[in-house]
Amino acid sequence: MTFTLLIRAYCHLCDDMRTALQPLVSRLGVELVEIDVDAHPELEQRYGDLVPVLLAGDVDTGRELCHYHLDHGAVRCALNASGG
Repeated sequence: MTFTLLIRAYCHLCDDMRTALQPLVSRLGVELVEIDVDAHPELEQRYGDLVPVLLAGDVDTGRELCHYHLDHGAVRCALNASGG
């Protein structure tokens, strides 16, 4: 399974969510892709002040799981739905 984390380079909440995700990524072999929204005007316009945003899947077809803080329940549900 792939999670996509939409971030900003200067965002402390982004750092917090990345840190919270690391045990899951390591333990479950989940791929974590990070995308800086400021490098993609369409993403910056779409997600703006919601960053950080965690998506289950990729940026084009992924489902939004949470923003600002990691929602462990939403992550567990996404992992269970994928068979992970």
